[in-house]
Amino acid sequence: MNKNNIKPLKTGIPFWAKRAGFFSIVALCLTPFLSAPLALLAGIGFAWFVGHPYPQHNHKITQLLLQFSVIGLGFGMDMQTAINAGKSGFLFTIFSIVGTLILGYLMGKALKIDLKISYLITAGTAICGGSAIAAIAPVIKAGHKQISIALATVFILNSVALLLFPFLGHLLHLSQQQFGLWCAIAIHDTSSVVGAAAKFGNEALAVATTVKLARALWIIPVAFFSLLIFRSKGVKIKLPYFIGGFIIAILLNTYSPFFRSISSYIVYTAKCGLMLTIFLIGCGLSKEVLFSTGLKPVLQGIFLWVFVSLVTLVAILNYI
Repeated sequence: MNKNNIKPLKTGIPFWAKRAGFFSIVALCLTPFLSAPLALLAGIGFAWFVGHPYPQHNHKITQLLLQFSVIGLGFGMDMQTAINAGKSGFLFTIFSIVGTLILGYLMGKALKIDLKISYLITAGTAICGGSAIAAIAPVIKAGHKQISIALATVFILNSVALLLFPFLGHLLHLSQQQFGLWCAIAIHDTSSVVGAAAKFGNEALAVATTVKLARALWIIPVAFFSLLIFRSKGVKIKLPYFIGGFIIAILLNTYSPFFRSISSYIVYTAKCGLMLTIFLIGCGLSKEVLFSTGLKPVLQGIFLWVFVSLVTLVAILNYI
C-alpha cells in the first residue's frame, strides 16, 4: 500500500462534515480533557466510521509533530536526570536490541515470512517502531507494500501497549523509574512510550523519554549493519536529528534561567502536541491498514513484543 496514493474513505459523509469533525477533535487534543488512550481511540473511531479528510498528509504531519513534541518535552528535564536515566537503561538497551534482532531473524525463517517484512518488524520492535522502519526501509530497498505491512503491525501493537501498559504498571505496583524504563524498552514507538509514561507520572515520563531516545540512536549502527546484510549500495541512512534537539532542550533548561522560567509552558504545549500526534496515529489505523497485514507478520510482531516485554519486566523487577 503506497501512502502517497491513499484515498479518503468513502462513507457517504460530506467532506465539510468530515473536516469539521476532524478539526473539532484536533481542538480537543489541545486541551487537558483528552488522555492518550482516549486520543488514540478517537482517532481509530474517526478512521473507521467517518474517514480521515486528509489521509495523504497524515504520515508526514504525525512524524513532524512527534519530533517537535519530543524536543519540547526536553525542556521539562535537567541534565543530571537525563544522565541517570541513560545509565539505568544502557545495558537493558544493548541486550534487548541484540536479542530481539536474533530472535526476529529466527522467527521470520521459521514462519517463512518475506525477509524484508520480517526484518523491518524486527528492527521496529528492537529499536523505536515506525522511526526505525522509516530509517531502515530505504537502506534495504523495501517496497511500499513491505513497509506498509511492517508499519501496520507495529502500530497495531503500539496502540495496544498504550492502553495496556499503564494498567499493568499500576497492577504490578511498579515504581516511576521501573515503569519508565519498561515503557522505553518494551513499547515500540516513541509516541506510545511517551503517552503511556505521561499517564503513569512525571518521573516515569522523564526516564522513558530519555531511555527511548538513547535507544533510537541505535538506528545508526543497525542501519549500517543492514547495509552489510542486504548488500545495498548507493543508499543514504536517515539519522534521527531531532534527538539532538531534545539534548539541546535539556541543556537550555538546565543552564538557562530564561528557558527555565518558561519551561512549563513549553512542556504543556509539547504534551498537547503529543495528544494530537496520538490522535493522528489512530486516524492512520484504517480498516485497510489493519487488514493488509496478514497473519504471519502479526504473529511475529506479537511474539517479539511479548518476549521483550516479559524478559525486560522480569529483569527490571529483579535489578532496578
